[in-house]
Amino acid sequence: MRRLKKSRPEPAADATRAAEAGESVLRICHDPAEIDAASWNALVAAQPSATPFVSIEYLRALHASASAVTETGWSPHFLLLEQDGELCAACPLYLKDHSYGEYVFDWAWADAYQRHGLDYYPKLTGAIPFTPVPGPRLLARTDEHRLLLLRGIEQLARSAGLSSAHLLFLDEADQTAAREAGWSMRSTVQFHWHNREPEPYTDFADFLASLQREKRKKIQQERRRVAEAGVTFTTAAGHDIGAADWNFFYRCYALTYRAHHSTPYLTRDFFARAAAAMADNWLLFTAWRGGQRIACSLIVIDPQRKAAFGRYWGATEHVNCLHFDACYYTPLAWCIANGYERFEGGAQGEHKMARGLLPVETRSAHWLAHPQFARAIDDFLEREGAGIADYLNELNDRLPFKATTATD
Repeated sequence: MRRLKKSRPEPAADATRAAEAGESVLRICHDPAEIDAASWNALVAAQPSATPFVSIEYLRALHASASAVTETGWSPHFLLLEQDGELCAACPLYLKDHSYGEYVFDWAWADAYQRHGLDYYPKLTGAIPFTPVPGPRLLARTDEHRLLLLRGIEQLARSAGLSSAHLLFLDEADQTAAREAGWSMRSTVQFHWHNREPEPYTDFADFLASLQREKRKKIQQERRRVAEAGVTFTTAAGHDIGAADWNFFYRCYALTYRAHHSTPYLTRDFFARAAAAMADNWLLFTAWRGGQRIACSLIVIDPQRKAAFGRYWGATEHVNCLHFDACYYTPLAWCIANGYERFEGGAQGEHKMARGLLPVETRSAHWLAHPQFARAIDDFLEREGAGIADYLNELNDRLPFKATTATD
């Protein structure tokens, strides 16, 4: 890496014209619409752990819909590494003046900075806004390119006088690069379902049969309560999700935030754009009673990698146990029927484990400019990490499966 361009983006050819052959050039892009889609998605396709959330279509929808923009505290500073005019690495990077929508909580760090008369915000965050799904954040052709991106992030933070830089929900390749670069690592816990290996479940009943008796009976009771309440489900995928379906979903989505005295992160326009640009990645379960829609659960699917991601849920009325059926049991039954290998249930939620979603450690990486704060946070992370390790050990001691299948 020879230089870091901080000006707003130019066409790729212009950005590299002055570079010598073989020279790597880092530049910042403030609007994902200006990034060549084929080049970005080629990088995504090369990452073994890629998800639909790192596609340029998803990121463009966040920006164009005014969901993740400067006005909402997410100022795009996408970092692009180019060599001989070609994109060889990239990171969805944002300059942020808050920590909302990240799901890796650093409010205490910001408070400590403030109490010492220092500014924690703005900070740099490499993440998919509002999306706690592990995957690649340093999209790179090689390990060398990945390290160059990391050094570029550090250089950008230093030159702008920022307190810190953060990379959230990293895959293994990014974790390895961050450790090599000396970044501090932090762990959190999520709960994911994995299909049985080497023989996948034949149906949902087969999955239930693998659970301990009390867990199986509880799930059967919860599903029976929903059915006895007169609730049935319909499933729509891709272009079969119509405008009326999306409108009802967004009503439920907004009601969920309202119930928590909050405002939705995502606009209705985001879902319209994402549905049009990446239709094959959306799956909607709608709950009906008495001929009326009463709830829905929206799932993101990756047909190529056979992975599904629980995202959003909402209801217009309360039905006992409906949340569990709409968000876990019905999606899991669909995953089994369609040969999917995993279902990620989102951030946190130990209650998911009793429903067959097992604990998974997720990791983020953090770079702090202030040496004393960096050391203090390293000490904190060491203690916190020991607690996370103990928590994972405790969870793994009480897996919900029968003893004969717990290690499948």
